[in-house]
Amino acid sequence: MPAEPTEGRDCFARPDFDRARRKGVPEVILADRKAPEDALAIARRFLEREGRAILSRVPEALEARLRDEFAAEAELEWYAGARAAVLRRRGTRQAESGGRVGIITAGTSDVPRAEEAALVCREMGCTVHTVYDVGVAGLHRLFEPLQQLLQEHNVDVIVVVAGMDGALPSVVAGLAPVPVIGLPTSVGYGLGGEGLAALYSMLQSCAPGLAVVNIDNGIGAGAMAGLIANRVAAARG
Repeated sequence: MPAEPTEGRDCFARPDFDRARRKGVPEVILADRKAPEDALAIARRFLEREGRAILSRVPEALEARLRDEFAAEAELEWYAGARAAVLRRRGTRQAESGGRVGIITAGTSDVPRAEEAALVCREMGCTVHTVYDVGVAGLHRLFEPLQQLLQEHNVDVIVVVAGMDGALPSVVAGLAPVPVIGLPTSVGYGLGGEGLAALYSMLQSCAPGLAVVNIDNGIGAGAMAGLIANRVAAARG
């Protein structure tokens, strides 16, 4: 259950305003375990200090508050599938880094977590190219878009999002000459459901060059992909 509102306390959070400059990854406000007033207060502090606030897993009630309370001072970019939001001071935009990220999903049910990863990569300045619904149940769908990611878009890293048996990241890692990040999702049922089978499958992969984040951790996958892509972009000059 969300925490009780913390009005009346002088300091209930210590936002890491310097994270993007120090680490290269912006702080993301996880909203679904916070009281709406707390999430709004933290978002306001980021907006005032940094000109941007990023929120993930936004409940419906908080979405309405974000749209209403910040309408006069910020633009709201809303990612419906991921229920994520970026508040941005009007007239500002994220600088491009030159990093290039590919994101692939096995099915359409995996898209919300893919959108989380894409959001983080874009907020790190990367260009993101997405390919959805090319899982192993119809593996022939993968080859042409994967070739486009590698040859036409020349991506630096690929995030592969999959639930159920979680087999797609191993396939991609066996074909692609770039780092692959496996993102297991809680899409599944029965024995090993809720993402556990997908996680185990990715961890047990024999395909080299595959790293794995935790179940449904789109933010973590996006952060890792963005760091890799931005280091490659810096090396390209």
